[in-house]
Amino acid sequence: MTLLSIDDLVVEHRSPGRPAVRAVAGAGLTVAPGEVVGLVGESGCGKSTLARAVCGLHAAAGGSITFDGRPVTPLGLRRRELTGIQMVFQDPYASLNPRRRVGEQIADGLRVRSGAPDTPADLLERVGLPRSFAARHPHELSGGQRQRVAIARALAARPRLLIGDEPISALDASAQSQVATLMRDLAVDAGAGLLFISHDLSVVRLIADRTAVMYLGKIVEVGETSALWASPQHPYTQALLRAIPHPDGLGTLPAELAGDVPDPADPPSGCRFHPRCPHAIELCRLKEPDFGPAACWLKAPS
Repeated sequence: MTLLSIDDLVVEHRSPGRPAVRAVAGAGLTVAPGEVVGLVGESGCGKSTLARAVCGLHAAAGGSITFDGRPVTPLGLRRRELTGIQMVFQDPYASLNPRRRVGEQIADGLRVRSGAPDTPADLLERVGLPRSFAARHPHELSGGQRQRVAIARALAARPRLLIGDEPISALDASAQSQVATLMRDLAVDAGAGLLFISHDLSVVRLIADRTAVMYLGKIVEVGETSALWASPQHPYTQALLRAIPHPDGLGTLPAELAGDVPDPADPPSGCRFHPRCPHAIELCRLKEPDFGPAACWLKAPS
């Protein structure tokens, strides 16, 4: 059974007098109930734009997004009805109202579902915070505590899909793996799907069942996390894994990925990664690969 299905999704940003920026350029991805899918890639590759389109915060210029068998449509001025999808944003302080107490903000999520037995204090306890924190304001909490509050608020609506949009990047190193593992455990225990977006590939490896790699608006590789780490197929995935620091005691520096991400308003012809790929051939410059699980001409089925 598929909970979330993204098929050939296109999302564009438009500004007067400037060419359209195709932030998501035909991406496809699925998430099943109880499954954790990690989405990784460099800054500017379209991960957050894809997540916001799933929540209805960005309109799709092409393709489709289906949640629980129903198409996802952009939000308007009406009351938000798609409460089955909840997002935990990157900056927990910016996503919480500084003037309202923590308990009041969690209660907003409880009100969207009838007959909810939980209280804000119950949800705080579930995310590892004291029940007394319900009376506090966000500025009285640390960054990790605020992000736990944001998770509790998202869980209050009892979502079937939880999205973490870089939810650990604003936290210190000691809190990152704790918060990521907490999100995984809470989602899996509730039978919900989790789409976890992160720059930290080591954390994604820790929590994700499957991992999707995104480059310049495209999903270039997707597979079981353990298999992808053991044998990455796409040259971009290989480069990302080589860039992970390894504490070997010798002071060895990780390999740096050559070049910069191209301008999404003017993407390269053919394979979008070919200007940075050490294995590029002439076909890579002429035609874009559109097959999976790794969109690379060197891995094309024979």
